[in-house]
Amino acid sequence: MSISNSDYSKMTDKASPNSPVVMNCVKAFVFGGGICLFSQLLNFAFESLGLGEKEVKLATPSVIIIITAILTGIGVYDKIARHAGAGTIVPISGFANSVVAPALEFQHEGYVLGTAAQMFSIAGPVLVYGTATSVIYGFIYYLATK
Repeated sequence: MSISNSDYSKMTDKASPNSPVVMNCVKAFVFGGGICLFSQLLNFAFESLGLGEKEVKLATPSVIIIITAILTGIGVYDKIARHAGAGTIVPISGFANSVVAPALEFQHEGYVLGTAAQMFSIAGPVLVYGTATSVIYGFIYYLATK
């Protein structure tokens, strides 16, 4: 049985409803902004505790990573992500989730071949291409300022 391209296109259009783009953008903005606001409040809290600038710069992302890892581990972060969409991909929390989620998913395969091997399956390409891009950018910057 073969289906023409136009018939297939009609079937897919009928089966997949249009997503509310504006509402999704608003949710992503609100949730992503909320994560950033929470991080900034943590920053202020650490400063008020008398931590120096270096300590604050270390403590704030560490706490965000720990909170994200815990929320991912207990399944709450995924529920938040269903509503927030791209808003949960705020760099530090999105990266922590992308490392913890596969590690948990494959833990039944053991520590080496499961958790360790799969931990960077999602985050790995980001690290590779992010690093490569920063090297290229740095080289261009070096040539431009020389």
